[in-house]
Amino acid sequence: MVALAAGASDMSGWLLMGLPGAVYDTGISASWIAIGLICGAYLNWRLVAARLRVYTERSGNALTLPDFFSNRFNDTSNALRIVSAVVILIFFTLYSASGVVAGARLFESMFGMPYVTALWLGAFCTIAYVFIGGFLAVSWTDTIQASLMFTALVLIPIIVLYQVGGWGETVEAAQAVNAASVDLLSGISTVGIVSALAWGLGYFGQPHILVRFMAAESVQVIPNARRIGMSWMILCLAGAVAVGFFGIGYFAAHPEQAAGVSANSERVFIEFSILLFNPWISGILLAAILAAVMSTLSAQLLVCSSSLTQDIYKTFLRREAGDKELVWFGRSMVLAVALIAIALAWNPESRVLSMVSYAWAGFGAAFGPVVIMSLLWRRMTRNGALAGMVVGAAVVLLWNHYAWWGLYEIIPGFVLASLSIYVVSLLDKAPDTRITAVFDTVKTEILAIK
Repeated sequence: MVALAAGASDMSGWLLMGLPGAVYDTGISASWIAIGLICGAYLNWRLVAARLRVYTERSGNALTLPDFFSNRFNDTSNALRIVSAVVILIFFTLYSASGVVAGARLFESMFGMPYVTALWLGAFCTIAYVFIGGFLAVSWTDTIQASLMFTALVLIPIIVLYQVGGWGETVEAAQAVNAASVDLLSGISTVGIVSALAWGLGYFGQPHILVRFMAAESVQVIPNARRIGMSWMILCLAGAVAVGFFGIGYFAAHPEQAAGVSANSERVFIEFSILLFNPWISGILLAAILAAVMSTLSAQLLVCSSSLTQDIYKTFLRREAGDKELVWFGRSMVLAVALIAIALAWNPESRVLSMVSYAWAGFGAAFGPVVIMSLLWRRMTRNGALAGMVVGAAVVLLWNHYAWWGLYEIIPGFVLASLSIYVVSLLDKAPDTRITAVFDTVKTEILAIK
């Protein structure tokens, strides 16, 4: 459950729409993103998962990432809690909007309804069960949704291969359309490759993934969860790349069926699902897109709601609030964030991959260095963590606006945030002995487990 919930909440609609569409447009050179993600996810499981699970338990049983930061550095001023909550709200609202766009595209394609109607219907499907069921409902549905996504991404490439005539014929057909489509290095610069691989850095700072590590039953389940999660991820990403690549040859051979992907390349998975299967099977495969959208969108709405409830409302506004009051406030925040995401997704020209890219970079740069160094560096201080968050988020916002040298904003954001943490922590006074004692306890526990 930990493995598949983490995977499903990670892989949003971009897995079945954004990535296949990018590969369909440019060829397998777009798969550098997938390679970077696999490397980053593996390192996240190895370096962060177990340490974070133990540390959250030892530092006040933290329920949210801002909770963990505040407890880890004994931040009585709550500055870390406020800044991290603001970062979550800024980037998760944009991230949630990408999920709403993907859901709208699905309902628009399936039922031929106007984009705005599809927008509301797709959002409602997710909001309903997050509102009613909370974290446990989201985790269980993520597990089922991950299984559905896996099945679809394994099945469709196999069927397309059969339809085209096999691997050799598929590659030849793709080359006939674009000779460079089979070249991993074609059409992409060194900066482009580095930027694509840098997607892997984002994993260290994604609150909706990290909270799954924090919620694991025990640290002992992490190794098996890592094996299951990485196997699932590699096969799903390979399937998504295959859908886009095989689509090049298939639609070149069947131009009469290519109207949908010609209008929007991110529809390639949808078109295959409709064209190659009877309506019952198509419905199940198309539900995989809804599963991808719902699993990530629900996790994002839940993290935003939890942060507003736990880190703002209870901490600053209503310290004496009871569980029932917090639950209803959290539900109202789910609705509020969802409505803002719908507003951001209102433009029918919105592209899923570009929206995800921006939010992914924001979290990766603002939280990634703070998470890694807080788990691995004993000398890190609260002011260092605060500097890292602010610098990481600010650099991403600025760099995305100006797009200097075509370099993905997560790279300068991550590097400068890490330097800020290091420099400010060294200039700051050493951490309190109570903080270092907890760090030493966690380190001893992790070594004992290994």
